[in-house]
Amino acid sequence: MDQYCILGRIGEGAHGIVFKAKHVETGEIVALKKVALRRLEDGFPNQALREIKALQEMEDNQYVVQLKAVFPHGGGFVLAFEFMLSDLAEVVRHAQRPLAQAQVKSYLQMLLKGVAFCHANNIVHRDLKPANLLISASGQLKIADFGLARVFSPDGSRLYTHQELTELPDYNKISFKEQVPMPLEEVLPDVSPQALDLLGQFLLYPPHQRIAASKALLHQYFFTAPLPAHPSELPIPQRLGGPAPKAHPGPPHIHDFHVDRPLEESLLNPELIRPFILEG
Repeated sequence: MDQYCILGRIGEGAHGIVFKAKHVETGEIVALKKVALRRLEDGFPNQALREIKALQEMEDNQYVVQLKAVFPHGGGFVLAFEFMLSDLAEVVRHAQRPLAQAQVKSYLQMLLKGVAFCHANNIVHRDLKPANLLISASGQLKIADFGLARVFSPDGSRLYTHQELTELPDYNKISFKEQVPMPLEEVLPDVSPQALDLLGQFLLYPPHQRIAASKALLHQYFFTAPLPAHPSELPIPQRLGGPAPKAHPGPPHIHDFHVDRPLEESLLNPELIRPFILEG
C-alpha cells in the first residue's frame, strides 16, 4: 500500500471497502478494493478468488474493467483496478429525464460487446446489474465485479446453478410449458418493434434458444433510427459515493452580450478592458 496515496472512499461492497487512490510514482488514479480475511485459516474468499481468476483469464478489453495488481496488505489483500468515475445506476438515478433511445442503444451496445468478450473467453458473469456496469468520465461502459463469475465449459461437461433447480421448494408448483407469457407490446407499448423483438430473444429460459451477445450486436435494433449515441452525447456521470455536483451561478450580469453593441457596453465591468481599447 505504500506505493499508493489514498484520496477518498468510493464505497463498500459485499467483500471489502473500495478507495480512490493515486500511485505515488506514476500519478495514475486507481480504485483499490481492500478485502479483509476474518481468520487466516479461512484463506481467500471464494468470490474474491473468482474475480481475480476471471479477470486474469481475459486479456485487456475496453468493455471490461482492468485489474492492474493484486497484493497482500495487513490481514488481507488489495485489488487495484482502473478508476471509473461512476456506474450506470448512478447515471440513471441522477438523470434529469429518461434516457433517450439513442443513449439506451449506446449503453446496451457496449454491454453486449463486453458480454460477448467474456463469453468468448469462457467466462460467465452471473451478476450483471446497473451497479456493476461502471462508467468513465468519457461515457465508456465497462463490466465490473466478477465475484460471482464462473469459468464454463463450452462442451457442457460441467453442471451449473440451474441444474440444482429441481430441488427448489417451489419447483413442482411451476410448469414452464403451461405458462402463457404476456405479449411484450402490452407491457411496453411505447417501445419499437425492433426493440421488442430483441428483448423477446433475451427473455427465453432455455439457454440454447436465447440469443447470444455476439449475435444480438447484429440485430436490426442497432441499425434503425435512432442510431446508438456517440459517447459525447451520453450523460456526464456523477462521482461515485457522492451527491450530484451543484451548479454555482456567477454574479448577475448587468449587461447582456450583443454583437451590435460596443464591446465595453457588453461586459459586466467595462473598466476591465478599457486599457486594451484603442483610442480614436
